[in-house]
Amino acid sequence: MKTTTINALEHDIIAMVEGQRERAISLLGELVSHASLLGEEHSAQALVQRVFSEELGLEVQALTIDEALIKDHPGYSPSLVSYDGRVNMIGIHQPEVEQGKSIIFNGHIDVVPVGDERLWTRPPFEAWVKGDKLYGRGASDMKAGIVSYIMAFKALKQLGYEPAAKVILQSVIEEECTGNGALACLVAGHTADAAIITEPTAGLMTCQMGVLWLSLHISGKPAHAAMATQGSSAVDVALDLFAGLKTLESEWNEPGNRHPCYSHHPKPINFNLGKIQGGEWTSSVPSMCRLDIRIGFYPEKTVAQIKAEVEARLQALFDAHPAHASTHYEVIYGGFQAQGCEIDMNQPVITSLQQTYADVTGEALPLVTFEGATDARFFNLYGGIPATCYGPVGGSIHGIDEWVSINSMMDVTKVLAVFMARWCGLNRSVSD
Repeated sequence: MKTTTINALEHDIIAMVEGQRERAISLLGELVSHASLLGEEHSAQALVQRVFSEELGLEVQALTIDEALIKDHPGYSPSLVSYDGRVNMIGIHQPEVEQGKSIIFNGHIDVVPVGDERLWTRPPFEAWVKGDKLYGRGASDMKAGIVSYIMAFKALKQLGYEPAAKVILQSVIEEECTGNGALACLVAGHTADAAIITEPTAGLMTCQMGVLWLSLHISGKPAHAAMATQGSSAVDVALDLFAGLKTLESEWNEPGNRHPCYSHHPKPINFNLGKIQGGEWTSSVPSMCRLDIRIGFYPEKTVAQIKAEVEARLQALFDAHPAHASTHYEVIYGGFQAQGCEIDMNQPVITSLQQTYADVTGEALPLVTFEGATDARFFNLYGGIPATCYGPVGGSIHGIDEWVSINSMMDVTKVLAVFMARWCGLNRSVSD
């Protein structure tokens, strides 16, 4: 990597970002306080809209997902709830004189459920700070990343500059279950020379897994519990099938079956039983059971291939099960049907981001593989837009007492601000 020095203006940009620390912390805390669970993203998006418009002076578009426009797209995943009243919030900067390269900064506003609230130190949507950590559901995944790109843009504005190329800030819904929010932005025509998703990767993402969600529905034969041998428990069959399915997980994790990106990972493939519903009465053999399962798979595999492998294994397991004659199963797909991707690390956006990170921090940007799905796939696979993930350091993601490092969030903001100045170029703001 070539040696590049930070110039006087870039020093001023870094100092301006640091001067915004308290505002960054307060904005993140306010975003966390909006419980933007699936279907409940409105109030958080309204806050983002105000910030895009009033603090950044952007043209703001509220984009409702029109499922008719995306359902035939290869990146579409079956939706779980209605899109009525739910929007992506998009802030657009279009310079008076366009000279540099355009960029999309993308982040998702939706958060996952909190689990058992009794396990949290404080209420999960009550942001609180201890030392370098800000706690709360969504703090790390990924509202701190949204704050980073907002404050990076604001730092340039406060110094009297504007990016000399189009900049699109996207706060999208449904990253945690379908990705249809980001897909809708792409289908609506929002493109750029590159994209950065500010996910909490603690480094530069080189590849990501594919993810498939499925529901396994089992119908059993009910009977009185005192005469259980006369029935067939749907719950028992369901759990037996999932246990058998885990053998496929083990096979995919075998070193000889791995994608090269994950050759040194201790366990890259995970099949997760995320939710179980079953039974009707304590003294009755259950007649129904539903398992909601998440399947991880390697980037070179397609969703169709994974469905075929999983369905074939389930059929073989069911045919061999002692209760197969008195039970029935069905596989239903909803949520993620997300193909993985490997990122071309020679793309200019990648090398420029690496160089900027090195110049700002004095260190090399760590490279990380990701065992989940992110919205980066839409840009890379379907949009012809080179994209990666780079965001703050955090912990307990999807867990209890989720947190993000405030210092890391500020470092990411500094890197993004300097990167934007270099990638897009700068014009003096019209008001100056």
